[in-house]
Amino acid sequence: MRQKQKGFSLIELLIVVAIILIIAAVAIPSLIQSKMSANEASAVQTVRDINTAESVFSIQYGVGYSTNLSSLGGTSGTPSSTQALLIPDPVAQSGQKSGFQFLYVVTGTNGPGGTPSNYTVNANPIAPGNTGRIWYFTDETMVIRENPTSTASSTDPSI
Repeated sequence: MRQKQKGFSLIELLIVVAIILIIAAVAIPSLIQSKMSANEASAVQTVRDINTAESVFSIQYGVGYSTNLSSLGGTSGTPSSTQALLIPDPVAQSGQKSGFQFLYVVTGTNGPGGTPSNYTVNANPIAPGNTGRIWYFTDETMVIRENPTSTASSTDPSI
């Protein structure tokens, strides 16, 4: 007399694997979209943080705006106009966070050899379509602007 085999047949295992693959195929694209949305929200918040830091810097040191992002950062010590401790140091040093590159440019000065009177910040996805889908821009007006196709500028719509 033949004993009954215990376990699953090959067909049953293939059906289970197929179901798992179908679920993964549905879930992975939405996971990627969620990650990009989180990166974009982080970029907008970092741009807001830079605007706030510039405002505090200008008031606290009375020298216009900072000359670069690293002046707004720092990790310890007494705050100064070269290490204000106003934004996270990784952003200040590398200009990168959550899949975005932050580009800071001084665009005007108070008098010859003077202090910065204007600045711009661009937040650009490091790998467009993978780390983010939107480019951001701000300046001393503190209005954050966005462009879904290329580097944002002062002529793009605000968020």
